[in-house]
Parts: sequence; structure tokens; C-alpha cells
Amino acid sequence: MTASLGVAVIGAGMAGKAHAAAYRAASTLYKPTLPQIRLVSIADINVELGGEAAARYGFERHDADWRALVDDPSIDVVSVVVANFLHREIVEALLAAGKHVLCEKPLSDTIEDARAMADAARAADAKGTLARIGYSYLRAPGIAFIRKLIDDGRLGEMLHFSGRYWTDYGCRPDAPMSWRYQGPAGSGALGDVGSHLSYIAEHLCGDVQEVSGGRFHTSIAERPKPLGAVVGHTRGNVSDELAPVENDDYATFNARFARCVGTLEVSRVAAGHPNDLVLEIFGSKGAARWSQTNPGQVEVMLHDEQGDLAGYRTVPLGPAHPHYAGGWAMDAPGVGIGQNDLFVHQARAFLEEVAGIPEAESLPRCKSFDDGVHNMEFLAAVAASAAQRGATVTVKED
Repeated sequence: MTASLGVAVIGAGMAGKAHAAAYRAASTLYKPTLPQIRLVSIADINVELGGEAAARYGFERHDADWRALVDDPSIDVVSVVVANFLHREIVEALLAAGKHVLCEKPLSDTIEDARAMADAARAADAKGTLARIGYSYLRAPGIAFIRKLIDDGRLGEMLHFSGRYWTDYGCRPDAPMSWRYQGPAGSGALGDVGSHLSYIAEHLCGDVQEVSGGRFHTSIAERPKPLGAVVGHTRGNVSDELAPVENDDYATFNARFARCVGTLEVSRVAAGHPNDLVLEIFGSKGAARWSQTNPGQVEVMLHDEQGDLAGYRTVPLGPAHPHYAGGWAMDAPGVGIGQNDLFVHQARAFLEEVAGIPEAESLPRCKSFDDGVHNMEFLAAVAASAAQRGATVTVKED
């Protein structure tokens, strides 16, 4: 194991800050087996934003140009957390320089670029350099517990799945135009939060086989052009000039998985639902559901209950459940866990793999770029279904 790992983050927006904070906290989780983590740089073209983030999270410096990280031998690990269309150039340069890369989802804005990135990742892997994609929900204790209920057979044979990811960051017409509202059909709400929902669905229900009933809708057709840089989901500071929204505010589709069928729905214009991810799965012996609104609990219903007590029971998550014990200073039932914690788990999992800690002693590994390509093939099938008025489309096998 190396004596230390130098870490950098490209992108100082909302998700970039989540990565920065996660690297800062990653050594505090579980046993102290990680090498020393050196917080070296946060890179962002917005000097004020990047400098503030570097100071806030204890990084040594801010760089206005991400290329400075490529040339810095003190940096070993880099998170890429910028607009999707920028991923390929940055990731390929970092991998060529021998940097281990954790890239935010989706892998890119086009399947062609994503495939090229996966090729570069395999070439880098042959030289001992890792490239992984951040699927943070795969280490959520509640989701992992539902997967355990499925694998243990306690829910019986899977019958069907229902999942939705409703957000409201785009529900106001004065939200300024940004890269999130540009790109082809399927790169809007589906590519943003639907990428999360789709890999979670496969994690619980098995490999996707086909999709049908695809439908997209752009609820707000035009948005005002910003007067300055757009950071995260901010509003205000806009001009009177409008620009057309190019992609989907809302998407829904059906899917057939290896274990069952399901319905998935995503939105970025669901007023009153700032971050509402809800999962419910039904089996022959019972059902289970989990919500991002109350992520420290899972609701479980089993048919073997007494008749007068039938129904869902609330199970507070604690040390008896996956990825919980030893993960926080207070790891008792009822303490709770949130989405910020999942970013820390994600950073910890990536650093464990980079440091060479055996997989059996680690959190579940981050996924490969090939997995990222598969996720984009899944979403591309949804877009094809929507373009064909809901037709059934087979998801391309890797």
C-alpha cells in the first residue's frame, strides 16, 4: 500500500462539493486502513467558486485549468464532476497521465464518447490505472437491505417493481438555461436522475431485457438565458432573452428485467418533491419499500404475519443491516443516513480499491466504465421507445 494518495476534484458545483467533502471524510469510516489522503486541488474555471470550495474543504489549492492536474505528479486520484459533454476529453487525458479516475454519471452525453472512454479505461486498467463511475446508491444501506431480502428469498418470487425519482429543480420557468436543458431527447430528466433509477432497478430486479411505453415530455419549452455562470440548480440573474429547452422534463417507461417487470418514472418539474426517490418491490411472500425522504428506514410487509397485524412494518436501519456498522461515529439504529453519506461511502470504496485493499474487506466496489456504457444503452432504448410511440425495444447486450 502506498504511503499516501493525493486527491483532486474537477468541478466545484453542487456535486463537485459533495465529492470534495466525501474525500475529506472517507478516512473516518470503518477501520483506519486507508493510506494518508492528501487533499491537493479543486479545479474549476470559475475562480471564485473553485477557490471558495478549496478553502472550505481543506484542499491545498485551486486550479482554473484542469490540465494542471494532469501534469501534477503529486496527484494520484481525480474525481471528474463537470458537464457530461466535457467528460471524455478530461478523463482520457487523466488516464493517459496515470491518474485513477472516478467519473460522475452518466458517463458522457453520447454513447459513442462513452464507448471510447470505456476503451481508454480498459487500456489504463492493463497498466494498473483504475477508471470507475460513481453509482452512489449501490451502497445505501436501505437499498442493500432490500436486495438482501430478495436474495435470501424472504420476499419470495419477484412479481413487479415500481420506482420513481421526482425532483423539482426545473419546476420554475425562471430557472436559467444551462447544459442540463440542452442535448438530445433522453439527456434531460432521464439522463440526470433516470440514470440513478435505472441502475438501482437492475441491482434489485436483475439485468434489463427490454423496455416499452417510453414517453417524454418537455413541460417548460423555453428558459431565460443566464447573465452569468450557472451553478447547480440556482435561479435568478437572467436576461429577457429566452432559449429553447432541448430535452425531457419528464419521462416514464416500462421494463422487463431478469427477475420481474416494472414501471419507472422520473421528473425534474415535480413541484414539492425536491429529491424524492421511491422504490417498491413486490414478491410472492411480501413486499418492501424505501424512500430517499426517510433513508434511515425500510418498510417491509410479509405474508407470514398474524392476520390482525398484516401490513407494512417500519424497520429502522442499524448495525444489523448492510454497510452500516462502523460506518459512522454513531452507528446506532435511528441515527439516520442521508445522500451526503452515500458520497462518502462512494469515495471510500474507490480509495479502498486504489489502495489495494482486498474486495472482501471493502465496501462494494464502484462500477466500471463498461457498466456506464450499459447504463447509457439502457437509457438509449428508452429514448428509442419514446421515439416510436412506446414501442417495445430490446436493450442492447454488451
